[in-house]
Amino acid sequence: MRNRLLLPGILLLALAAPGVSGCALRHTPPPAETGAPEPPKVIPALPPAALPPAAPPHSVPAPAPPATGADNVCGGGMAALQEGGYERAMELFSAALKEQPGHPEASKGFDEALVSLKKNGDAAYAQGKPEDAGKRWTGTLRYLNHPAAKGRTYPFTRSEVQAQVNRLTAAQMEKGLLNYRKGDIPAAITAWKTILAYDLDNEEAARSIRTASTQLENLKKIPPSNSP
Repeated sequence: MRNRLLLPGILLLALAAPGVSGCALRHTPPPAETGAPEPPKVIPALPPAALPPAAPPHSVPAPAPPATGADNVCGGGMAALQEGGYERAMELFSAALKEQPGHPEASKGFDEALVSLKKNGDAAYAQGKPEDAGKRWTGTLRYLNHPAAKGRTYPFTRSEVQAQVNRLTAAQMEKGLLNYRKGDIPAAITAWKTILAYDLDNEEAARSIRTASTQLENLKKIPPSNSP
């Protein structure tokens, strides 16, 4: 009984002993390791934010080159072409190309007008207008000799157009002769003059006109016969 009473007292004395604290009964963490202090962590700098692409500067169209004399003449050719004046257009395009060989717009207009001139001659012939047909076909032949037409390909050849002109001339000569034989001299002269309208150097037509005109004048000198 006495021993049981002494045990608690001994424990209390042990706890109160110098250098022993109540924390000694608990787990004490080991002291921190001595050594060089850890270097401070370096936080990498963030990359600079990407800047939006700079807006392109306002584009100013380059000033148009000043118009040349060939440009102005070509413009007149384009206007004539749109109005159906194919022969006039050909004259203007030819003038523009003479001033500035190889002018792109004039070259293009030249080709278009030449094809249109030939087609217009075909249409005139189909409509029974031999004089207009002859003028447009011979105009086509004339411009086929132009330097701008060399090396170009068209829906027709020079020989084909020349054959059309030859057939037209032969037909008009025959028409004049038939009228002359029937005594209709004015109609004969009209047929032959049609040839000279597109072929001024046609000597056969010119000679026939002179002969018929002389005979017509002689007939006018004959006094009318007195009817009984």
